Amino acid sequence: MHIKKNDIVQIISGDYRGKQGRVLKVFPEKKRVIVEGINFVKHHTRPNQKLPQGGIIEKEAAIHASNAMVICPKCSQLTKTGMKPVTDETTGKTIRIRYCKKCGEMIVTKTS
Repeated sequence: MHIKKNDIVQIISGDYRGKQGRVLKVFPEKKRVIVEGINFVKHHTRPNQKLPQGGIIEKEAAIHASNAMVICPKCSQLTKTGMKPVTDETTGKTIRIRYCKKCGEMIVTKTS
């Protein structure tokens, strides 16, 4: 899947077209992602310890991964991502990194 957690993506189709957000969660088996601030749905909840009153909560729902494109951190454009093998100098092992197909810069996902 071309989208990873904490990537900044832009929605390219649907009601939220043109909006940007950070990927909160990825479901690779279903090819869906949850993006911060995109695709809000109302969820009716029963009273529980977290929410003693119960009620209606708005939260983000998943969208299909094909409706989102990664924004390259260097060139700030919508891009497809590719994978290329790179040999690590310290260990000598070959690892795969993601890179921007427009500018060739590697894409590193920030974990927070």
